[in-house]
Amino acid sequence: MTTKSLLSSYKILILYFVSFLVFGFLSDSPYKILSGLKIIVVQPDILITDYLQIGGLGASFVNSGLICLICIFILIKIGVKPNGSTYAALFTMAGFSFFGKNLSNIWPIFIGTWLYSRYKKEPYLNYILVALFGSTLSPTVSQVQFSSNLPFGLAIFLGISLGIFIGFILPPISSYCVRIHEGYNLYNSGFAAGLLATLIMAVFRSFGINFGQRYLWSTEYTGILFIYLNLLFISMIIIGYYLNGKSFKNLKDLFRTPGRMVSDYCLQFGEGCSLINMGILGIIFTLYVVLVQGDLNGPTMAGIFTIVGFGAFGKHIKNTVPVALGTVIASFLNIWSINSAGMLLATLFGTTLAPISGTFGPVYGIIAGFLHACMVMNVGYLHAGLNLYNNGFSGGLVAIILLPIITSLRKEK
Repeated sequence: MTTKSLLSSYKILILYFVSFLVFGFLSDSPYKILSGLKIIVVQPDILITDYLQIGGLGASFVNSGLICLICIFILIKIGVKPNGSTYAALFTMAGFSFFGKNLSNIWPIFIGTWLYSRYKKEPYLNYILVALFGSTLSPTVSQVQFSSNLPFGLAIFLGISLGIFIGFILPPISSYCVRIHEGYNLYNSGFAAGLLATLIMAVFRSFGINFGQRYLWSTEYTGILFIYLNLLFISMIIIGYYLNGKSFKNLKDLFRTPGRMVSDYCLQFGEGCSLINMGILGIIFTLYVVLVQGDLNGPTMAGIFTIVGFGAFGKHIKNTVPVALGTVIASFLNIWSINSAGMLLATLFGTTLAPISGTFGPVYGIIAGFLHACMVMNVGYLHAGLNLYNNGFSGGLVAIILLPIITSLRKEK
């Protein structure tokens, strides 16, 4: 495809991320946005760092919109056609650009994956999705650069170098990890990055280097974000309806899929049907956060946008709701309340295990969600918050423990 035709094929995604910029500049003055972006760039980004709390609403949306538009430019430049995986990757990038990824710390990992493609003598388009998802470890770059006692120049150099190294070794690790959980954990990069971040922290701690806990969580933007997000997701349903021949055809067939990797709904059912599914998921999980009296902010938007993105790549209402229900049940039995930060994120991101529900049935989905809620509260210490996809790490562990049990007990049809 030519650059012009590729640009046209990304027009819907471009429109959505331009809307982020528009919303950002309508929310705050240009001066406040620039000041907020500066704060975002020079802050450590380990879990939990809510950009809305430290940089403001406008700067956070501008940060997310710019990152996604630059990533689309890269995808067009190297000739990647939009499909379910690019939707998933870009909306995941959008979400986490409110919550750990910024205009500075993601690029060393991109450079590292590019160098790996050069080393393998393969086109970069084979590894660009690893770069997009692999930026989950971008807080490692910021942490070394802005939370060490090293001279400024040396800290910047070491942070960039470590990010490039991570990007270089992440592709083979990610590829191998898919085989471990057999595609039942949709956030595979989170699992791979969690293993790598655990190793990095083990090395740091062996030299007496540790990072303190961080908890920045905004509570003041729920009202305006509720309106904006619902308008965004309703527009997806409307646009999808028109692209789908002014119908909801194929949606029932999409709901019947298990969602196991690789399930590219754009290729299977079309972009329009995928957008309808994405919009439905976005509305449901936005309503959930508000109904349990949770906060709409950077971290919860990251969870919602990631679900929405994977609405084109493995998730739908039938395979996500049982897993979410499992985490809700866990919240009534464990020590964490249903609307606490940890449980909100566990419910949203725990849908990474949707393929278990889609393949083996809702009962196993509920069990997976319950176990995930327990697991995710305990694995963050291993990587000290360096892995933004903490739930992907937890989901991978739950999947590799649960799958052999399910397959050994379940009667084959």
